[in-house]
Amino acid sequence: MADSAPQRSYRAPCPGCGAPVEFKSAQSTHAICPYCQSMVVRSGEQLSRIGKMAEVFDDHSPLQLMASGRIALDGKDQPFTLIGRLQYQGEEGNWAEWIAWLPDDTGGTTATLSEDNGAYVFTRPAQLGRDVPAPEHLRVGMTTAVAGQPFSVAANLQARLISAQGELPKLPPPGQPFTVVELRSADGEVLSIDYGQSPPQLQRGRVVRLEDLQLQGLKEESVKQEQARQFNCPHCGAPVQVQLDGSKSCTCPSCNSLIDLSAGIGGELRHALQHEPVQPLIPLGSSGQFEGRPWQVVGFQHRMGREVGDDESFGWEEYLLYNRERGFVFLVDASDGWSLVRPATGAPQHKPGTATASYLGTQYRLTSNYQAETGYVAGEFYWPVQRGQQTSNSDFAAVNGRGLLSREQSRGEVTWSYGSRIDSSAVAQAFKLEGKAGLFRRQDAGPVAAGSGIGCGTVILILVLLFVVLILMSNCSGSSGGGYTRSSGGSFGGYSSGGGHK
Repeated sequence: MADSAPQRSYRAPCPGCGAPVEFKSAQSTHAICPYCQSMVVRSGEQLSRIGKMAEVFDDHSPLQLMASGRIALDGKDQPFTLIGRLQYQGEEGNWAEWIAWLPDDTGGTTATLSEDNGAYVFTRPAQLGRDVPAPEHLRVGMTTAVAGQPFSVAANLQARLISAQGELPKLPPPGQPFTVVELRSADGEVLSIDYGQSPPQLQRGRVVRLEDLQLQGLKEESVKQEQARQFNCPHCGAPVQVQLDGSKSCTCPSCNSLIDLSAGIGGELRHALQHEPVQPLIPLGSSGQFEGRPWQVVGFQHRMGREVGDDESFGWEEYLLYNRERGFVFLVDASDGWSLVRPATGAPQHKPGTATASYLGTQYRLTSNYQAETGYVAGEFYWPVQRGQQTSNSDFAAVNGRGLLSREQSRGEVTWSYGSRIDSSAVAQAFKLEGKAGLFRRQDAGPVAAGSGIGCGTVILILVLLFVVLILMSNCSGSSGGGYTRSSGGSFGGYSSGGGHK
């Protein structure tokens, strides 16, 4: 096994406090002193202090400085060590970039392991092969060629550096907004353009799974050990606890007000009243088993949709699930069935205005186009949820099989999500709610009896189910008087780019 220890390093006293500051990579130009948080720049053999960096916030990441792992690059099994971290704030959430040092005989190179709400992308510096276009020329949703390969523009937004630690090959001015453009290819490649430097810096790579990186030196637990953050609701004054430090919005358990946390708890908290609360079928905080792993319900949304030219609305519900190693997925409850979905790293092949799409070798056919709006939320979310948020959505269903694909476009981002239908009985079983299995049944459920005749007990069961469905439809109808129902597979993931740079 190759040794990931540094072949050479440079150490000098911090100009701010005198503590040792070490550089392992010859490409690193900046470092954050771990003792006084001074921003230190290296020029030859001299260090100079250029300011002070805010301390990093606890984002519940299992990663930490000096964690090491291995990744397949260029046909080789390459060791790497995490030597630095940059934390960014975008328009719809935060993300982190870990600087990975890859040793070699020349002093090593650096790469980036981007972490966005539990999803990861490993990238290395790249060249576009032509002049980098201005960010305003890369409109969200358009397709452009990079080295002859088509890429779709998935995001074009403003971001700013809010904190950093460790050893860094780059350091944008803290707090200064800059543009980030992210492109995706059909085979899952990610291309990120950072306009915060001159010339713009490019990174190219693809999604990775944490368990495949053979990481050592991870945090033993990503959840804080101390008591959760607590504050008083700005509307009713009741105590509110925030469990996940990265949450950007939450609801008050007493008055159901929706509270915006994007400016921090210490700032002026904004809230929005929510009348006629919707009761989730699966309680917040519940833990369910999917894909052989435990997932905790941390958020719940009720959403409404309306197709273009149609006066009737339809509703569905989404549960935000969290797992320490896999991040977030969405459990969707629609009238025609349940589905488990996650944001797609790649950009499915689809021409606007056409009725077909393909992703990872699966063909999909368009089922609906509609405008979606968030009507009610509960719990915590990693993006700032607002009542009345609107997106343009398109749903696709697999030509063969139970696969689902969805496209959601907001102001600065296009999000593709994919997943598949799951049996209602499997959902009830996952959360150990078999005693309430009847409440989980949807239109996709099979016959309740297999016999040739229908007995009295079956008739009673059917009547009970019909009564339950009528109650659910009345709860989901909101202000809509229509009884139209949607096909499950709608807006899954909202403002999550699936592990890229946002």
